[in-house]
Parts: sequence; C-alpha cells; structure tokens
Amino acid sequence: MAFHYPSQIFGFHSCDREVGLKIINGKDSLKPSLNSWDWLGGGIYFWEQNPGRALEYAEECAKKTQFFRGEIKNPFVIGAIINLGNCLNLLESKSAIILKQAHKVLGETKLLSGTAMPKNKGANRALDCAVIQTVHQSNKESNSGIVYDTIRSSFAEGGEVYPGSIFTDRLHIEVCVINPDMILGYYLPQPVEKYNPYLNKDYK
Repeated sequence: MAFHYPSQIFGFHSCDREVGLKIINGKDSLKPSLNSWDWLGGGIYFWEQNPGRALEYAEECAKKTQFFRGEIKNPFVIGAIINLGNCLNLLESKSAIILKQAHKVLGETKLLSGTAMPKNKGANRALDCAVIQTVHQSNKESNSGIVYDTIRSSFAEGGEVYPGSIFTDRLHIEVCVINPDMILGYYLPQPVEKYNPYLNKDYK
C-alpha cells in the first residue's frame, strides 16, 4: 500500500570511488538505473541501513563476480539521507494486492499483443521489473493521482544461515528512489576505514 512516511532512512549506494567522491562533493548526481532486469523497476537503488553489504557488492562488482553495467575499479560506498515520501512499501502485506493486479494487467496486455510474459531468471528479474512498471503505468492511465516517490522491499538473498532456516546470509532491505528530490543529502559513512577502505588506496 502507499503510505506517506514523514521519517527518513539511511541508504547506502555502491559505486566506484571516482563517482562517489563527485557525488559527495556536489559535482555530479546519481543516475537512475533503467535496466529491464531491475527488480523494483527504474530508479536509484540503495541498501537500507546496510553499508557493509553495500561495500561487499561494490567489491564483487570490481572482481566481476556480480554483473554491473559500468565499471567499478575502486569499490566505494556513499551514504544518503532519504525521505521515503509516498512509498510503495512491499513489506506491508496489503501491497501484494497491488502487485497481483498489476501482474494480471500485464498478462492481459501481453495476451492481446501476442507477446510472451517476461520471466525471472536468477539475478535477471525481468518479470518483477515489468510488474512494477505496470503499477506505475496503470496509475498514470487511470488518473488515480498516485505517484510513488520510492519503493521498499526485503530481498532474501544468499544461502540458509543454518540448515532448514528461512533466514539467509544476505537478507537485506532495498529502497528504489524514483523521485530524486527524496534524497536530502549524501555523506561519507563512518568509520571510513571500515566502509571505505579504498578511499586512499587502490583496490587490488
């Protein structure tokens, strides 16, 4: 469901050091990811309250063990203060109704056009992305007045913490910022040596 959140969250974005320093110094801004496999649709992605996982992901991208459009030479993490605003919070159970309806509309659209439904394949979340984009498009076409600033969801990534567990070792919450005005500011996470060990040395 859509709620207006007056509070703010701390998000962490994985990037290359050169890019991160430009962002923090106000010389550049983060660009939205618009890939067809982005599971929460188009927007700027952040790890919520999780700078350690943001660093891990940046390191994996630098090692080419994670697919990343672009290049990370020196892993870097920037923090951001984010106002969730009008948020499609997928942690709220009633949000499932919105997703189910969008999936139905997407299926009907594909049937009429004679094209196949997209599918999720591992890290390629083409179906999830298409469903989220359908949510936005349906709101626009219906003149509902609903425009989401952010989308927030958990992601059960990784393996079992212990045999039979529903907990995974990379469980996290991700926030996709659609409206960049919700990003109130950027900062260098502390302690610097923990979350940005490659600030003053190159990654090897």
